[in-house]
Amino acid sequence: MSKRDYYKVLDVPKNAAEADIKKAYRRLAMKFHPDRNPDDPDAEAKFKEAKEACEVLTDAQKRAAYDQHGHEGVEALSRGGGRGGFGGGAAGDAFSDIFGDVFGDIFGARRGGGGGRQVFRGADLRYELELDLDQAVFGYSAEIEVPKLSECETCHGSGAAKGSAPVKCETCDGHGQVRISQGFFQLQQTCPKCRGAGSIVRNPCDTCLGQGRVRKTSTLSVKVPAGVDTGDRIRLGGEGEAGRNGGPAGDLYVEIHVREHAIFERDGAHLSCEVPVSFATAALGGAVEVPTLDGEVTIKVPAETQSGRVFRLRDKGVKPVRGGARGDLFCRVVVETPVSLSSEQKELIRQLEVSLRGNSAEHAPREKGFFEGVKRFFSSDKS
Repeated sequence: MSKRDYYKVLDVPKNAAEADIKKAYRRLAMKFHPDRNPDDPDAEAKFKEAKEACEVLTDAQKRAAYDQHGHEGVEALSRGGGRGGFGGGAAGDAFSDIFGDVFGDIFGARRGGGGGRQVFRGADLRYELELDLDQAVFGYSAEIEVPKLSECETCHGSGAAKGSAPVKCETCDGHGQVRISQGFFQLQQTCPKCRGAGSIVRNPCDTCLGQGRVRKTSTLSVKVPAGVDTGDRIRLGGEGEAGRNGGPAGDLYVEIHVREHAIFERDGAHLSCEVPVSFATAALGGAVEVPTLDGEVTIKVPAETQSGRVFRLRDKGVKPVRGGARGDLFCRVVVETPVSLSSEQKELIRQLEVSLRGNSAEHAPREKGFFEGVKRFFSSDKS
């Protein structure tokens, strides 16, 4: 089976710099690594192909042979005793460094400045903050308590007891990583003894037992901006768990949850509510007091208002947190049927009903139209 052009494999031009070649390899290695694609049989082949292309194009001698004679040139160079394989020479070391960087990206580790010593960023945390509607609409300052792993104040994260210090790991010689050879491959992985720290704690701290971190509850102040809604998140940088081996702390994400309101329902920037209106007010008209988040306002209900009619109060909704005009408040009229009537009141309603029935088409046009529609429906069904 013929091999593909190495430049096409990595999707780089023939004059690409070494840094661009390594960058392209990292991208493909992250994409096709077998551990990330256990159900894709082609992923391993693509991973090896990208690795081979990078190994050749980052070696000046092999790249020159490849550019002049193609794959045959590289093979002839290897047969002739030139620098080949992954085990020796500067190219082999450079390739191992790339390979180690890819594994570090996969498992969350980053190299520090100590010759390969790995540092680990602390975990991000999530906190659910419940707010009332008015707090979400107008903004709010909250004090929250967050349990998390924090840097030990006794040893300042070193894990060693007072008066002592960690000693260099003999297994990795303080690098935090070791290299292992497996036939054709030379891999770089986290030191199993010091776990990437590059040092060993002989005399552990009594407070954190050598871990460098302790669990404690921190009290934090959260400023909630006006206009937030359920599902919005506020990021507090560096307020997550403390890192390891000198790594940075994670972040804290405060997730907003707005409680249901007794009166208002929210839909983005708009609010809505139901306004109960008496039978007499709906029939004869009148003024009704309506609550808003800014206080009560009066709306004029015209005579003969039907249940379900909606009144729009502009700029009485929510100003979105991401900018834009303030929303509106939609008030839906609900005509309330009288209850707990006395005998006298019932008789008065009966008299009103008799009076209205005298000309139902004028006083109840919707009722008349409904029943005429029912008659037409059944008449057409029979025919």
